[in-house]
Amino acid sequence: MRTPVFDRYVGVDYSGAKTPDASLKGLRVYEAARDREATEVLPVPGSRRYWSRIDLAHWLVTRLSDNVPTIVGIDHGFSFPMRYFETHHLAPDWPSFLMDFHAHWPTDQRGVYVDFVRNGSRGNGRIRTGSARWRRLAEQRTRAKSVFHFDVPGSVAKSTHAGLPWLLYLRQQLGARTHFWPFDGWDVAAGQSVITEIYPSLWNRQYPAQGRTPDQHDAFVVASWLRQMDQQGSLARYFSPQLAPHEQGIAQIEGWILGVM
Repeated sequence: MRTPVFDRYVGVDYSGAKTPDASLKGLRVYEAARDREATEVLPVPGSRRYWSRIDLAHWLVTRLSDNVPTIVGIDHGFSFPMRYFETHHLAPDWPSFLMDFHAHWPTDQRGVYVDFVRNGSRGNGRIRTGSARWRRLAEQRTRAKSVFHFDVPGSVAKSTHAGLPWLLYLRQQLGARTHFWPFDGWDVAAGQSVITEIYPSLWNRQYPAQGRTPDQHDAFVVASWLRQMDQQGSLARYFSPQLAPHEQGIAQIEGWILGVM
């Protein structure tokens, strides 16, 4: 058996509900270690009952700053379809995309709901939007819903639009210490931590729920699957999905879902 690449495995079931400083029952975090199965991580005792998006972002910065190789899987879209870049005449560059999105969708500001930007009362999201018919290559491969498909069961649109500014924040705070896969390249340097998009529906039936809520179970499944694959020596191969060269170029802009080969 190969030596595991990571020491810690974090699964995040994200939520785009309410405001970034609101305590969210649907925002759940599980963490596993090489020698420990996944258990739930709760906010600092005495602060809130549930995580807020702000608190989670600060916790991740702290967790990923201690030089312990960690992989974090988050279940919302990390970028948009190529059609979005073409329609809005944006450079095919992920860091620039994050900054442009944040300028129009300030969903990390206190008191701001995603729907406030959607209806035009905050930000300027109406000139940076897309169609639910537009789907990323990874979404086509998994039959996942579009990042623009709002207000339907199983939608990741709201969590994506709430989470993207926090990816920018994490990138600014963590710098080169953390690899945002695959935007920073398909290969991950030894000892480096990773943040990646994940889709727990791929595996959540493989693990018994054991009384967990659906949100808890999704976060548990992500941490558990990452740990299991790493211990089996299989995780590294998922960093090299079977894509044609032109598809690799698209995926480095649109993002890719770890685990989709």
